[in-house]
Amino acid sequence: MQNAPRALQIGQMAPDFEQDTTNGSVRFHQWIGRSWCVLFSYPKNLEATSVAELAQAAALKPEWALRAVKVIGLCIDTSDEQARWQRQVQEAQGFLPNFPVITDTDRSVSVLYGTVRRDDPYHIVRRVFVIDPYKKIRLMRTNPSSIGCDFHGILHAIDRLQRIDGLKPLLPAGASRPAGMGYGVAGLRF
Repeated sequence: MQNAPRALQIGQMAPDFEQDTTNGSVRFHQWIGRSWCVLFSYPKNLEATSVAELAQAAALKPEWALRAVKVIGLCIDTSDEQARWQRQVQEAQGFLPNFPVITDTDRSVSVLYGTVRRDDPYHIVRRVFVIDPYKKIRLMRTNPSSIGCDFHGILHAIDRLQRIDGLKPLLPAGASRPAGMGYGVAGLRF
């Protein structure tokens, strides 16, 4: 297929973009800053799997913070539809999504990250990208639209990646981290 984007690969620079989110416009690389990032996509039609997935990502906010990770969702819904879905998540699961969701109505970011096919823009797959502070893709996972993301597994993977990088734990003075807990970027303030 001519002019088709190259498939993203681990170790590659994560594509930068500017797009509207539920929290206002973001320039992706600038928004990540010196943090780690989890970018995940989910289907347009928000079903029970997506509701549970969004709630789990929101409930893990303290765990993301321990690891210096920013979370951002990707969906082709409008801002109004996203607001309605977020209320539904809060009513059903007790958690209001506390991270921005990219409102990718033109599907430009979805095509860039391979979460929607060019020949069928309504065929959405669930993809998760873990991106490090240098904007490199460190992990990618792809699920069919009917299977949600296990964010506990993503946290575990981030712990391993950060250990591999030799990062020291981000802890308040005098605190100790239980075995198996994650690490953040040494020396950086978030």
